[in-house]
Amino acid sequence: MRVLHLDAGKTMRGGQWQALRLIQGLAAESVESTLLARLGSPLFEAARKAGCRVEPLGFARAAMRARRHDLIHAHDSRSHTIAALAGGAPLVVSRRVAFGGAASRPALAKWKYGRAARYIAVSEFVKSVLVERGVPSEKIAVVYDGVPLLNVPVRIEGPPRIVAPANADDPRKGATLALEAARLAGVELHLSDNLERDLATASLFLYITHSEGLGSGALLAMSAGVPVLASDVGGLPEIIRHGENGWLVENAPDAIAAAIRRLQGDPALARSLGQAGRQTVVERFTVERMTRRTMEVYRQALS
Repeated sequence: MRVLHLDAGKTMRGGQWQALRLIQGLAAESVESTLLARLGSPLFEAARKAGCRVEPLGFARAAMRARRHDLIHAHDSRSHTIAALAGGAPLVVSRRVAFGGAASRPALAKWKYGRAARYIAVSEFVKSVLVERGVPSEKIAVVYDGVPLLNVPVRIEGPPRIVAPANADDPRKGATLALEAARLAGVELHLSDNLERDLATASLFLYITHSEGLGSGALLAMSAGVPVLASDVGGLPEIIRHGENGWLVENAPDAIAAAIRRLQGDPALARSLGQAGRQTVVERFTVERMTRRTMEVYRQALS
């Protein structure tokens, strides 16, 4: 099987990491992949460094390459548009975001959404968003993110080191709210642009957001055994069972601050949440599991 992947992301966020991890997982299953990404983007450079076949994204190139592949997999909205116009092979579209909104050009949106043979939703919550947009439920498969299992020394006792994603430029995320809550709790918050590095010294991972399809950053922290405190929104409750493998909280500074103090003041609870979180990833959110589920969708699209 030959798959053409398209991703138009300018930054290296959850979707880009998932695209790269999927391509690597597919290679282990003898699936040949070509990635079209923005020239010079973090994904382009990361894929090239990892030894993946990667070329600059553009409509003409997508149209030409599509005819040489069995399947196209679009990983974001812009590449969905490019793939829908390019044609040439059955189209699978990944949908990660939990927001939709009304289409400014309904007829064009209906045509674009109708072009895909199958949709991959990152959570049941995102699937419900797609259904609201008019995508038939039977065309949508829920495939949860997969993350690597990080082997890092878990740091619970000692001075707190609370890590959160550096996403202040995205109004749908909650960096400002997280910073305010940390101030109220009397702790310093480290905004990280390299989670795999910074989770090694984290005593708590704070994932505060106003909108979330699933939360691959939270999954990565769980894989490292770091306790996760996250917003009770979107697809996050599909990952986190409150008080069992993580801690869910409403998006209010006082509530978040109280939860930070609770987990920092109870090392045994924090350690238990971290251990259970890692086991959750082992059982449900590995890269191998994501790859197998994605290949099932590919086969459906080709049948």
